[in-house]
Amino acid sequence: MDNFNVQDNKVLVIRLEGRIDSNNAEALGREIASQREEAHGALVFDARKLAYISSAGLRVLMQVMKAENKAGNEPVSLVEVSREVYDVLHMTGFTELVKVQKAYREISLEGSQLIGEGFFGKVYRLDADTIVKLYAGEDSIPMIRREQSRAKKAFIKGIPTAISYDIVRVGSQYGAVFELLQAKSFNDLVIEYEDEPEKLEELMVLYVDCLKQVHRTEMEAGELPFARDEMLDKLSVLGDCLPEEILLGLQKLLQALPDDFHVVHGDFQMKNVMLCKEEPMLIDMETLCTGQPVFDLQGLYVTYKAFPEDEPDNVRNFLGIRPETAEYIWHRLLELYFGTEDEAVLTGMEDKIRVAAAIRFLHLQVATPLKDSELAGLRIQHTTEHLQALLPRVTSLAFDR
Repeated sequence: MDNFNVQDNKVLVIRLEGRIDSNNAEALGREIASQREEAHGALVFDARKLAYISSAGLRVLMQVMKAENKAGNEPVSLVEVSREVYDVLHMTGFTELVKVQKAYREISLEGSQLIGEGFFGKVYRLDADTIVKLYAGEDSIPMIRREQSRAKKAFIKGIPTAISYDIVRVGSQYGAVFELLQAKSFNDLVIEYEDEPEKLEELMVLYVDCLKQVHRTEMEAGELPFARDEMLDKLSVLGDCLPEEILLGLQKLLQALPDDFHVVHGDFQMKNVMLCKEEPMLIDMETLCTGQPVFDLQGLYVTYKAFPEDEPDNVRNFLGIRPETAEYIWHRLLELYFGTEDEAVLTGMEDKIRVAAAIRFLHLQVATPLKDSELAGLRIQHTTEHLQALLPRVTSLAFDR
């Protein structure tokens, strides 16, 4: 057995290795039970390195499955099962009781074009019609499955969504494969049209129309998590970098938001919106949730305004565009989204967005590898100062729909 790993406190991934038989099955059962006491969420067994499992090992897995069912947890699943082990599971009828996924197709990205990069993965073009999103962690299968599930829900509701049709393995990492015929990201198109104002304007109109379409879409209760609750989770880890009165003020604003079943993408920056045959198509749906529009607009503020504040070349390095282009995108986005050029109105809306964006931005500084950046301390200081100025005049994070 390798180490156990918990992802977002939602999934416990357990790696099975070597042979599991009467000599070690009992010890395996005790180890699973011990670790299960400390971790919650869906249970996934990664059988990539499992060479053999006997009836004694299967009995242990059956006991685990019964315990999970009794506890009301999600069904247990086995992933990356070799053909030899799968044959044993199938012959014993185990595949009828537990969700079993055969080993994934292996591919190479050598020579593939990198077309997008974020905190949790990179996007490569395999050929003219196909892209793959490669996730950063080895234990990313549950994340990919979650993204596929949420993408299907969005697609059914009419949101233009690229749905992954395959999961592949690239070395020790996993990726989701999408068919996007001759597609380019909106970010790539911004780079292409940076010196063509009319085309850039057309692109912005199409982009904001897509964003508003997402926000008009409603889901049934319980289909997706609330963005508000996920933001409260992010806020809960900011105690060491924010004064208590600011924490309480932010918590009050978030808790005051009612349940809202309108869709929020969660990361609508232009690298995650593709133009395919003149139609926008969304990727990176793992962050899909429901809530107020502020929970999408905050992410765009972080991308186009918060990061460049203390690192002016950030948009050039991350997005490949000039700082003045980023300024144009942000300001024009507000005008198009809210349907006005009234600066007083837009400033009021932007204040709400900046408050929510501060939570997201600070969370990135303390809970991701950015915490080791030389700029982390300065960013935390400046964001805290902004909140001290904003909170007295922001009484709600809600927008009138």
